[in-house]
Amino acid sequence: MPKTRHAKSGSRRHRWQHLRASLRDTTILLSEFRSALLWFSFAILGGGALFYFLSNLFNEPVGSLTEAIYIVLTITFLQPPNRDFPQNLVLQSFHFIMPLVGVVMLAQGLADFGSLIFNRRTRNKEWEMAVASTLNKHVILVGLGHLGYRVALKLHETGEQISVVEFNANIDTLSAVRELGIPVIHDDATRPAALEAANIKDARTIILASQNDAMNLQIALKARSMNKNIKVVIRIFDEDFAHSLQEQFGFIALSATEMAAPVFAAAATGTDVTNPISIEGQLLSLARIVTSDNAAFVNKTVGYLEDHYHLSIVLIRHDHQSEMHPTDNSPIHAGDTLAVLGGPDELHRLVHDNE
Repeated sequence: MPKTRHAKSGSRRHRWQHLRASLRDTTILLSEFRSALLWFSFAILGGGALFYFLSNLFNEPVGSLTEAIYIVLTITFLQPPNRDFPQNLVLQSFHFIMPLVGVVMLAQGLADFGSLIFNRRTRNKEWEMAVASTLNKHVILVGLGHLGYRVALKLHETGEQISVVEFNANIDTLSAVRELGIPVIHDDATRPAALEAANIKDARTIILASQNDAMNLQIALKARSMNKNIKVVIRIFDEDFAHSLQEQFGFIALSATEMAAPVFAAAATGTDVTNPISIEGQLLSLARIVTSDNAAFVNKTVGYLEDHYHLSIVLIRHDHQSEMHPTDNSPIHAGDTLAVLGGPDELHRLVHDNE
């Protein structure tokens, strides 16, 4: 039942996000055609003013400047004006020139606008940018390799808002992620413009999941310079280098083990979690979780949490007092800090229920 409610909530959120993106994209389109609309308006207003001046000059006056503009506008759309056909050749020429202006300037512009708005796939990058621009407090994922794809799936399962930056347009996982409604920016993430397209200024976390340590570090530093409050989760192969990054920059540096995708996803949601270690073939991590007011397990007991989530509570800190290896009857309150040992999937489920 909780999964069903979560799925429905996620579906509504994606529909609302798609609507906002459509409105945003239409605004972008209108801005692209702004110059054409301005030129058309100038032609109508300028033509009306000229018609008003010439009609008075050739003794075939119209009632007012406003009427002259209305006449020019109506003849532009091949509609008969509410007056007799002028006798002067110069004034007559307006009836033939202005329809051409309407066809060339307005009709072409509307045709292009309609083509672009109904064929967004021809402007795929602009559409993905429009979707990303609607996100707030979201996670930016750089790299859609095997690890990145698994991280994207885990984040999507928890209902996190995600935007992705991937340089390789031919990677197999790209279309699969887009089918989930996740915007994918095809660009080089080392370029500030690519991070801006993913809406980094409003992002909460950036996950760097590529296999290039140097590139991950370059992007991490660039992201932090563009959003000083962003949480950085970075994939690093060298453990000593990872510890140095965490000490110097406060980055969350995790190992690149293939099964670590749930841990990367948990780190992106703000949970402190260690790299998994293998014990008799089972991957286990230690996570630090602060119980939220809305947690599904608040005011429950340690025994309930361990049985329900198949985890082990190593420590509870309540009112500045720490209890190692708490008993099954120890209560869990909002604001308590928990040290939890468990598998990546179990930790992932616990983190989701703590939101």
